[in-house]
Amino acid sequence: MKAQTLVALARDHGLLVATAESCTGGMVSAAITDIPGSSKMFDRGFVTYSNAAKQALLGVRTETLAAHGAVSEEVAAEMAAGALARSEADLAVAVTGIAGPGGSEHKPEGRVCFALARRGAAVTTETVEFGALGRDRVRAASRDQALDLLIGALGGA
Repeated sequence: MKAQTLVALARDHGLLVATAESCTGGMVSAAITDIPGSSKMFDRGFVTYSNAAKQALLGVRTETLAAHGAVSEEVAAEMAAGALARSEADLAVAVTGIAGPGGSEHKPEGRVCFALARRGAAVTTETVEFGALGRDRVRAASRDQALDLLIGALGGA
């Protein structure tokens, strides 16, 4: 349902979307491309699970990773900006987090950082603490949150 709403809104606005995903491993892109007609609004998805991939494909800076770690709003912001810069998209969302099992005292399981980049606007970020729901549920919740961010950016509810 969320992906259908996103596809319709983006098509109505004539905008292209890109994704930059780590912990979701392409789930956001898959949800979008499951919808018929998504080819009119989806440009590309970057699955950058490793730090090396984040750097090589999205331009995430070594200094940012060293200072904040991969699971941070700072890295999410650079991922989203990189996806926008390396695509034809007008809007990009980024997801990086700890799906579990595991985590640490400072970065617990279920912490996921998101960023939204739009041409001509400042990148926005947020962190959601989903908690230790289990890997599958954290990833699904992260996918849904990313879709909600894109829908919200397009004026949807």
